[in-house]
Amino acid sequence: MTDTYTTVTAPSEGCFSDKRSRFYAFAHHVETAEEVKVLLDAYRRKYHDARHICWAYRLAPDGAEYRFNDDGEPSSTAGKPIHGQLVSNNLTDTAVFVVRYYGGINLGTSGLIAAYREAAADAIRHATTEERYVETIIDYSFAYTTLDRVMKAVRDSGARILSQTYDNTCTVRLAVRISRAGELRKQLEHLSFS
Repeated sequence: MTDTYTTVTAPSEGCFSDKRSRFYAFAHHVETAEEVKVLLDAYRRKYHDARHICWAYRLAPDGAEYRFNDDGEPSSTAGKPIHGQLVSNNLTDTAVFVVRYYGGINLGTSGLIAAYREAAADAIRHATTEERYVETIIDYSFAYTTLDRVMKAVRDSGARILSQTYDNTCTVRLAVRISRAGELRKQLEHLSFS
């Protein structure tokens, strides 16, 4: 299993037009389905006069949690192509919303698929992306006398210190890349017995 994933870091916008229909796309970093719902509600209020607001999202480092919605467009002509852009760009923890203003001319199934795909692709093209690490949490207690050796092991592993207390018995909560967690646990266990 890889311990990296890619996500957008800030909201971005894109657009596409075809036969007077306008498609405005917005990409966002999200970490929960609830965040998606909040954003969708905000877009519905802001673009209350739009014919459709279609969307898709992928969550979790492997993109295993996902949903898409056609919002009244013919089945699989909107949400699925938007989701396809998230997959083809290997993005997760990302949502894309596409607002459609109808231009009076029907685009047909293939035209809709292309329009939603291109609008989503444009928003993603304008997005700043970042590779992030899949991390696990390690809680560790140790004697104050081993502090220097523990901190060296933490630094060497690239772990982040989330919280720490120092007393006769010290505790530290760490976030570490999954691929490095096993080695760090071994080092900390070794320090506990030395």
